[in-house]
Amino acid sequence: MGCLATTAGGFLVVLMVVGVVGGQQIKPSCKFTAMYNFGDSNSDTGGISAAFQPISWPYGQTFFNKPAGRDSDGRLLIDFIAEQVGLPYLSAYLNSIGANFSHGANFATGGSTIRRQNETIFEYGISPFSLDVQIWHYDQFKSRTKDLYNQVKSPFERSLLPRPEDFSKALYTFDIGQNDLSVAFRTMNDEQLRATIPNIISQFSTAVQHLYEQGARSFWIHSTGPIGCLPVSLFYITNPKPGFLDEYGCIKGQNDMAIEFNKQLKVAVIQLRTKLPEAALTYVDLYSAKYGLISKTKSQGWADPMKVCCGYHEKDGHVWCGQKGVTTNGTTVLGAACKKPELHVSWDGVHHTEGANRWFANHILNGSLSDPPISISHACYRN
Repeated sequence: MGCLATTAGGFLVVLMVVGVVGGQQIKPSCKFTAMYNFGDSNSDTGGISAAFQPISWPYGQTFFNKPAGRDSDGRLLIDFIAEQVGLPYLSAYLNSIGANFSHGANFATGGSTIRRQNETIFEYGISPFSLDVQIWHYDQFKSRTKDLYNQVKSPFERSLLPRPEDFSKALYTFDIGQNDLSVAFRTMNDEQLRATIPNIISQFSTAVQHLYEQGARSFWIHSTGPIGCLPVSLFYITNPKPGFLDEYGCIKGQNDMAIEFNKQLKVAVIQLRTKLPEAALTYVDLYSAKYGLISKTKSQGWADPMKVCCGYHEKDGHVWCGQKGVTTNGTTVLGAACKKPELHVSWDGVHHTEGANRWFANHILNGSLSDPPISISHACYRN
């Protein structure tokens, strides 16, 4: 922005004021050279597919036109984040084929929890790659790539590896905690779960502190979503009592527990700002974004948020997305995809469609739901 002024001698001078609004200087956008993500299936770009049975068609049909290791018909929120900060989509750390780690890595795997679960919990689809294991993977990745980078001399070979100095310039993102709650809903009463949440949050804080000690400085931390609004939560519930569901059909008690979890998570982030003086920690209220879409579906032309796009879920049985199954009356059915995924919030009863993920991205990346209220492009600044 500039203005004109005339000197005593009649010379025209252009006075430049760059990036100043309301008396405050506008900070330039952060130049994140890489991104490292930790999480569960909401941000897994291929980890669980590489480790176990690959995710099959029709997953990936909308954007990738093939299965792409993601539990959605297309892009996830983490993909829209990568686009926003100008980075390619993240390769899963566990995926050795076709991976490019020069711009970061994704350590998230479907079913992951913050707190490590015992073996009896695996029957609920919980991954062995809990947050502490993902941190171990990061440590190994950083150490081995640094050694390899220093060994190779070819510019091409080095271009495939992260530069050692980029680890401190990277954005570290977290989207995890939903499975800790979903497991607890099956194995604990409310009192037991409330007593467990502080320990879960403490383990999360320990992970962030460890990354900080390893040189990480910019953290973008998502709250967990309204788990009571996932259609899967209602598949086996009949004739709920008055007050069990809220006005949008979500399980109120489960959402209340998610709100409590997020309250403690936000407090932990605030405390970490004091403990980690050089860190920029942004807490992102993803819960509000997700619940906001649930509450606006009717007015904005979306399908019923409790209606699943992919899969067969009726009174006579449940067949999961992409699978074949037999209903209680003996009919063989296919868990096929709906015709217009872009109008649906839920893709398979547990995960969201690309359209919903884009909606979430549009509502959180500008900073309107963040603490401090900064966009992701300024998440390297400590406020």
